[in-house]
Parts: sequence; C-alpha cells; structure tokens
Amino acid sequence: MIGHWPAAVGPDGDADEVDLRHHGDAEVGDGLADFAVNVRTGTPPAWLADRLRASVADLAGYPDPRPARRAVARRHGRAAGEVLLTAGAAEAFVLLARVLKPRKAVVVHPQFTEPEAALRAAGHTVERAVLGKDFTLDPAVVPDDADLVVVGNPTNPTSVLHPAAAITALARPGRTVVVDEAFMDCVPGEPETLATRLPAGIAVIRSLTKTWGLAGLRAGYLLADRHLVERLAEAQPLWAVSTPALVAVEACCEPQAIAEAEAWAAGLAAERDRLAAELTARGLYVVPEARASFLCLCVPDALGIRALLRQRGYAVRRGDTFPGLGSDWLRISVRDRPSNDALLDVLGELGI
Repeated sequence: MIGHWPAAVGPDGDADEVDLRHHGDAEVGDGLADFAVNVRTGTPPAWLADRLRASVADLAGYPDPRPARRAVARRHGRAAGEVLLTAGAAEAFVLLARVLKPRKAVVVHPQFTEPEAALRAAGHTVERAVLGKDFTLDPAVVPDDADLVVVGNPTNPTSVLHPAAAITALARPGRTVVVDEAFMDCVPGEPETLATRLPAGIAVIRSLTKTWGLAGLRAGYLLADRHLVERLAEAQPLWAVSTPALVAVEACCEPQAIAEAEAWAAGLAAERDRLAAELTARGLYVVPEARASFLCLCVPDALGIRALLRQRGYAVRRGDTFPGLGSDWLRISVRDRPSNDALLDVLGELGI
C-alpha cells in the first residue's frame, strides 16, 4: 500500500476485500429519495429530450461520429484528432486498460473505483496511492517509476478539486496520466480543467451523465494526443456510440448548453456550501472545499446510519467500498433546498 491513511480511516487490505463494482445506483430503488446517485435531478431538460426523441428517426443509419467529435473539439479548443467519443466514461477506462501496457499502474485514492476495476479486469497489477488528510493531492505520493497514473478531478467521492498544477506535476516522459473530469462541469468556470490545455502525456476523460441526466444513454469522451486516440480507436468496437448519444454530445457542446450548465453549477455551489455548513454545525466532519455535486462526510457508524435512513425512505452512498475510506464514511448528493432540508430533518430525528 502506498501513502498514508487519513484520520479515522483504516486500510482496506487486499483488493478483493473492497467491492470496486459497487456504485451509487445499487443504493437506490423501492421509492427511496435518491441522495446516492450523482446525477442532476430534473434532467434531461426538455430541449435536450426533444432532440433525443427526434434522433430516433435516424436509427436506420449507422452512427456518424464526426459532427459530435468536431463539437467536442470546438468546445475545448482541441483538434478533432485529439477526441475519442465513448459510451460513457466507463468505456474510456476499459479501452485504456486494454490498450496500455503499464509496468506500474497507480490509482490515486479515494476516487471512482471503475478505473482500477477496469485495469484489474485487463490483467494489470494496480497499486494505490492513498491521499492523506482532507484528500488533497500531493504528487509525492505517486512513485517515480509509475508509468500510468489515474486521478479524479474533482474527485468522486471526496468532492475535492485539485489544482491543475498539482496534476501536471505528475506528468513526465514515459508516463501516462489519466484525469477523470466527469464532475468538472460542476465547477463554475472550470478553472482547473486540463481539457483545454492537454499537456503532453495527459489524457482527460469527460462525461455528460452527471449534468445532463444521461446515465442511461452512455455518452462521454476522451481527450488525448492523436497517437493515443488512434490506438484507443483501433481497440474500440465499430459504432460504439449510438446516434442518440452522438446527438446529445453535439447538443451539450453548444454555447447555450454550456451557459445553462454554468448557471446550474453556480446554483449548485451555493446550495452545496449551505448543506455542508449545516452538517458541519452538527459536529460532522465534512471534507472541506467541496466542489462537485456531492459531499463526503465522516459519521460514526455510517453503515448503521445508512440503514436507518433507508428505513425512513432515504438512500445515501456508503463509503466503505472506496479504497482509502472506511465504515465511518458516507457520500451524500446535493439536491434542491427543500429536498436537502428534508434529509437534514431526518438526520435530526436520528440525533445527528
């Protein structure tokens, strides 16, 4: 195990002791109020849903990725050859795991577990660099001889936004740094994104799932140098991204869509900070400086609290399936103010 453990966190032991394939969708259902899945509620918006419905008329033809690819390139100021469209971020992680042949793959934790799961499924040995207190990125936790490094920004589940300079400090000749920016559009202005800079040796993965409510559509993309994009494209099945998903990618890269997402991110930030302050006032440790659409908090007997919340109709995300966290951690999605207040009321009834 690399690195050191944050306060109140114990080592998770071997990889098979942590369920890397447990995600928020496993927490919901049965009429539970959803504070477990980090997808914006009330989405997709009507204008996007209309375009998706209209795309059904073109399903007889094979998908043409070129317009969506050009749209992504324009959005981030890249060349089209630096863009690979994927069936969600998850496909990008699988393609990287299948194409790259790292001698030492290191995943920075706590973070989304699918990159590590994909690497292990492809037969790679994975080492973990576990961040210390407040889960801020220290490039020194990554071994010098690592030739593949995966890091989230902002990170799921901690909601920490790392400075772009800290991530670029990880880059060096012979190393690929993969940055999961699935939640970057939660951050107004995206000041720490590397999508528009794309330094040498860095690949950026983005997703439309969270902001636009498209988890069931599977729409995302990877940005990297042309050589890597070409290698990944050769390993990708033909027509991997459906026509409706391509329509969604193109639509969500339009200026008016970007402006809508920016306005949502600003409103999210205000409500997230209010919810964090309410929870902190109750004596809970909330990971500071949260910047994504969720909060990560330490609660004694978090699994027991999670079970009691489920009995009262609320689903939250357990934290013990994230390497680097443990049984006293929960992740809570930020919803609208009335929904958040209802959750606070129930927590109050539980003595929290």
